[in-house]
Amino acid sequence: MHKSAEIVSKALAIELENILNYWTQNSIDAVNGGFVGERDHFNNLVPNASKGIILNSRILWSFSAVSNHYKSEKYKSYCERSYNYLKTYFKDSKYGGVFWELDSKGTPINNRKQVYAHAFMVYALSEYYIFSKNEEALNWAIEIYNLIEKYAHDQVYQGYIEAFNEDWSSISDMRLSNKDANEAKTMNTHLHLLEAYTNLYKVYKNENLKNNLSELLQLFLNKFLNSENHLNLFFDEQWNLKSNIISFGHDIETAWLLIEAAKVIKDEKILKETERVAILIADTFLKKGIDKDGGVINEFKPETEEFDFDKHWWPQAEALVGLRYAFNITGNEKYLQKSLEIWNFIDSKILDKTNGEWFWSVDKNGYIYTNNYKIGMWKAPYHTSRACIVLNKL
Repeated sequence: MHKSAEIVSKALAIELENILNYWTQNSIDAVNGGFVGERDHFNNLVPNASKGIILNSRILWSFSAVSNHYKSEKYKSYCERSYNYLKTYFKDSKYGGVFWELDSKGTPINNRKQVYAHAFMVYALSEYYIFSKNEEALNWAIEIYNLIEKYAHDQVYQGYIEAFNEDWSSISDMRLSNKDANEAKTMNTHLHLLEAYTNLYKVYKNENLKNNLSELLQLFLNKFLNSENHLNLFFDEQWNLKSNIISFGHDIETAWLLIEAAKVIKDEKILKETERVAILIADTFLKKGIDKDGGVINEFKPETEEFDFDKHWWPQAEALVGLRYAFNITGNEKYLQKSLEIWNFIDSKILDKTNGEWFWSVDKNGYIYTNNYKIGMWKAPYHTSRACIVLNKL
């Protein structure tokens, strides 16, 4: 193994243990069951915090993926705790699918059906099935997949509609969060459908699912990927572009997830194309997406040529993976060198060496934002543990 790759892989093997220690020690809700809704920047428990489906599905994926990686039952109880809580409290027994948000005691407070969330359930349940061989979990993953295809798949223009009401009827406000554009089709949701369907296909060799994966791959290559080798983020139903904001983290994450999808359906032609595209994305990312301090920049607005120089935790993790894929395809050491620089940035600026876990973000000067949480609706061990696992396999 190349020295830079070896340094990063060894560091991430240690960091994976740190991440697991943090989550096993700080995330359990001993009062209301399942996992706590929120811990603040300083690791204080936030009383009566609500519980989000994104956090909880990502916890199931993370502990299941770690168990599969280690080939160990050490974290079996956390997997089962997560699965059972999701099944008991988040599952909608009336209309199918899962609720978006519960209160601290497990009562639904936001019943909307966000396709992004259902993608994560498919991803998590299929990973849990690989570990547990629990047929109920696999059947639930397939059930959710069928719901997505029934209600969200656009048979006319292809792709997937973003969100629905509790009963899967049309909803006017489809946004995942306040910072998102209210548009019918988003790259973010399609990306997580791609990773979810890739994982499900490993254990459910269904021809329709394979066709769905092929369609998603073509959408990324023909709709989302633009001439500048960035991924466009927001579209209306008929694929008219509604925003040209660039998210560097999503760019580099897409690069390697496209390759994994092509591998699983065993399409050599599309695999070669995804590898070609991944290098184009990675090269553009190297030119524009990394700051002088080695950290991955959050966003860029081409209209105003304005950068958001904040460094969020998750793009750093995804960059480590995407750049390793680029190296493995090309053998060019520039990708490894940048990967090592990003790891050094993570180690010096993003890792919380006092309270554990990764800080949400720092600004251009390395100032740590303290108003974001350590555990919460959008902060789980998913991006970080996945980077540690993947980098130790490559």
